[in-house]
Amino acid sequence: MRHALTAVLAAASLSSAAAQTPAAQNQTPMPAGQAPQPAAAPQSEIGAAIAKDMDGLMTLYRDLHANPELSLQEVNTAAKLAKRLRALKFDVTEKVGGTGVVAVLKNGSGPVLLIRADMDGLPVVEQTGLDFASKVRTKTPEGVETGVMHACGHDTHMTAFIETAKLLAARKKEWEGTLVMILQPAEEVGKGARDMLEDGLYTRFPRPTHALAFHDAANLVAGQIGYTPGYALANVDSVDIDVKGVGGHGAYPQTTRDPIVLGARIVTSLQTLVSREQEPQDPAVVTVGSFQGGAKHNIIPDDAKLLLTVRSYSDETRAKLIEGIKRISRGEAIAAGMPDDRMPVVTVKDEFTPSTYNPPEFAEQMAGLLKAHFPEGRVVKTPAVMGGEDFGRFYRADKSINSFIFWVGGVPADKMAAAKAGQATLPSLHSPFWAPQADQVIATASEAMTVLALDILKKD
Repeated sequence: MRHALTAVLAAASLSSAAAQTPAAQNQTPMPAGQAPQPAAAPQSEIGAAIAKDMDGLMTLYRDLHANPELSLQEVNTAAKLAKRLRALKFDVTEKVGGTGVVAVLKNGSGPVLLIRADMDGLPVVEQTGLDFASKVRTKTPEGVETGVMHACGHDTHMTAFIETAKLLAARKKEWEGTLVMILQPAEEVGKGARDMLEDGLYTRFPRPTHALAFHDAANLVAGQIGYTPGYALANVDSVDIDVKGVGGHGAYPQTTRDPIVLGARIVTSLQTLVSREQEPQDPAVVTVGSFQGGAKHNIIPDDAKLLLTVRSYSDETRAKLIEGIKRISRGEAIAAGMPDDRMPVVTVKDEFTPSTYNPPEFAEQMAGLLKAHFPEGRVVKTPAVMGGEDFGRFYRADKSINSFIFWVGGVPADKMAAAKAGQATLPSLHSPFWAPQADQVIATASEAMTVLALDILKKD
């Protein structure tokens, strides 16, 4: 997920080897944030099927975890999963929108359900200590050598996706309609969903009436399900400000126009966009993540550069924030006496991830199904977050689609308890220490996704 999903505390290592072994699937009711506990309650038929598959699922998960690929480079990942989908008798098309995979299973007339998993890893050097930790190294498109890690849990997404496909393919007598299961590239850079749509996802393949996805969560205990009606994740924009100046000797500042001082004024004034111009009940974020300028103590440079991340929910707020950034940058430059030909240049990068919206009525319907299936307290309503997820593009491309993304917690119960007691901190998504309790994430997500799919595609 782009730029981290949750606002959990700074990274600290999870003890992860124990968190990666299959666990009992029986669960009892639990309050929000507390761990699922073993119970005498009978296991569901779907849960029992998943439990039988768990050894194989964990083998797949470990393979995916140890062999991540960066955004737009998911060639081997796509190929190995496409092979599994073909074995399940799906009609599989590869290289959709780059490395994307579309697998279609038609089973009579009825709704068309799109189920998505994302495939890409992150340029992160893994520090989990897992015995199957990624040792992959590569170069980014910018030429920077880096490690690669599934630090956002996409390996759990793909594993649960394959199990869901298997469960639904084995239950064709229980549903009718069409499954369109897609493996999406480049979620982390906000391009994969767009690329698949532009490559004919809704014209070359059956157009969905419904869409489902899940994301692992670093702020929920392993096996807990979270859902958010309405806006669930934010618009994400990357904005560059090239602050121009007139350089010279640091001993004679009167002969210059200092872009570092001007940049500092812009950084300070940008804070008022949220604190003084934004409706307090409409959340927004404007963060300056990088301030680059100069190369030597006694030289005032010709320019400086600010790198911003900008978060919002509505398109109207997004437009207002971007316009405000441009206005403040120009206004501060005028106040600093910059000539018209040296005004700051504001560039909105082509990395826009639109907000993800769960139509509220459909979200509550899906949550109701999950609450009815799982023990009381296992499914909880969660607040919207300022992280980004380009799953929202599939709904935006056709707002008649009933779309729903939900969370599945990945924090081991003992680690959550230690954190609540102030004895440990928890790593966030995108941390080099993030090691979810993968068996719980995969089992819960597979069961939840199958339950929802069987209801959406239920026979009349």
